[in-house]
Amino acid sequence: MKSNEQLQKDVMDALKWEPQLHAAEIGVIVHDGIVTLTGTVNAYNKKIAAEAAAKEVAGVKAVVEKIDINYPYSAIKPDEEIAANVLKSLQNHWNVPDDKITIEVDDAWITLNGEVNWNYQKEAAKHAIENIPGVKGVFNHITIKSAHKSELEKKVIENALHRHWAINADDIRVMVQNNKVILNGTVTSLYQKEEAEKIAWKTPGVWFVDNNLVIDYKYDFVE
Repeated sequence: MKSNEQLQKDVMDALKWEPQLHAAEIGVIVHDGIVTLTGTVNAYNKKIAAEAAAKEVAGVKAVVEKIDINYPYSAIKPDEEIAANVLKSLQNHWNVPDDKITIEVDDAWITLNGEVNWNYQKEAAKHAIENIPGVKGVFNHITIKSAHKSELEKKVIENALHRHWAINADDIRVMVQNNKVILNGTVTSLYQKEEAEKIAWKTPGVWFVDNNLVIDYKYDFVE
């Protein structure tokens, strides 16, 4: 049996293991596998790193991120400078079709808009911004509209899930509706849930993925 207290300790240890993080800056609250991260950091990439570290801990069902960013005065950048750096970063990433993406910057918060053919392009655009000085957060509103016109093949997605070493595809049900993939069933970790969704997004022709997978651990959380 794994207690909330034990999971909290595991997450805190994972945060300590990240070289760029100061674990004392981040608070960890756990309730029945749901981890809430609080506190204040001095860079956006630290916020991203903390969330990623928590997701990798066995027993975590979901991560609620409530970390604030408080830049030192010398690191605060005007929106115009941030916008210029974002545009440059998008242009420098080969897998980001920057001609299809527009940006808005408001008080160091970035909003990405536009339409791309693949989800990996949408994710790459967000990752391109993580290390830009002065950024407080990103709203990724880019939509997916695949250039492929063929109907989605359910069996192709199921085969891809079966090939993944960490996923028990027998516990996952795949449904296809036009350009949408719907995933139902159970997995045993947040990592597996996210990996299953990534596999679905790799399918040619996908515009939407509804990830309804439930994380079902073989142990219960006790006080």
